[in-house]
Amino acid sequence: MENINNQTLTTAEADKKITESAEIAERADCSDAEHDKFAIKEYDTPAYKPRKRRWGDRSDGRKLRTLPPMHYLEPYLMKIRSDAQNHFEDVVDITNIERYLDQKHRDGYTNMTLLHVILAAYVRVVSERPGINRFIAGQKIYSRSYVECAMTVKKEMTLESPDTCIKVIFDPRDDIYNVYNKFQKVYKESVSADSDFDNVAGALVKIPGLLLRGAVATLRFLDYFGMLPKALLKVSPFHGSMIITSMGSLGIPAIYHHLYDFGNLPCFLAYGSIFTGDAVNRDGTRERHHFVTFKAVLDERICDGYYYASAFKRIKRYLQHPEMLDKSPEKVVEDVD
Repeated sequence: MENINNQTLTTAEADKKITESAEIAERADCSDAEHDKFAIKEYDTPAYKPRKRRWGDRSDGRKLRTLPPMHYLEPYLMKIRSDAQNHFEDVVDITNIERYLDQKHRDGYTNMTLLHVILAAYVRVVSERPGINRFIAGQKIYSRSYVECAMTVKKEMTLESPDTCIKVIFDPRDDIYNVYNKFQKVYKESVSADSDFDNVAGALVKIPGLLLRGAVATLRFLDYFGMLPKALLKVSPFHGSMIITSMGSLGIPAIYHHLYDFGNLPCFLAYGSIFTGDAVNRDGTRERHHFVTFKAVLDERICDGYYYASAFKRIKRYLQHPEMLDKSPEKVVEDVD
């Protein structure tokens, strides 16, 4: 006979109770692990060293002061973003991504898609090539200390369903799990209720036409001098590190989407439907693989072509080897002063 919790039990009953307790503890541990899996990882320190705000800095970026002179002339020679658009296209073999996503689905990340891998690759390259996270405002060049991605989504995949815009803020140190969890949190909140952007847009369209023109002109003026309220910067899909769209989800090829002259977005990335093509192996044999076309429209004033080329080659490498995104980067490179 054994005494457990002041109850007299037979040995068999005691063994059964111990087994049940162990099973309950194991399920609790699994539940905690499952919860931790989808918890957003927080950081004790900022990704970049703290800096005292100086004259000319903005709430969404610090002014860069040590670039070559030509960089400072370009925003005056090409005053608006549509004057400075470069178009870039590449095709990526996503065979490894498909295998990678199959494994992640088995691991419980059932909603992880190509979109999350692309976002994680972009965030990772910002940690290595911070120049692609710059922006032009008031004809000055600024560096952003976080990665802010915008996307237009439909609440339902129907013709009548309204669009909404979401913005997700990433840390340059985020691995793909943090990217996934942050994006899914914002996405779920946006489709279940009106987003902050919907509320702001709804308020603006109630203003009569002529007054609305004046209101938008005022917003442009405030943005030029870095005085746009933080609350508006937070919801504006025209301000951020990049905006991305999935043409593949609509069943059509990628497009070149123009940049906006309002705001400060320097990159618009689109990707299209998956298609099948031949991949040539090292021994000359061919295999049928899946591919996706990416098209980017870029503000050429934030960095030169060599820098952009280096960044996009790094993005492509991470897309071809997505397992490299499972861990946080070993170090984060900070932009120039």
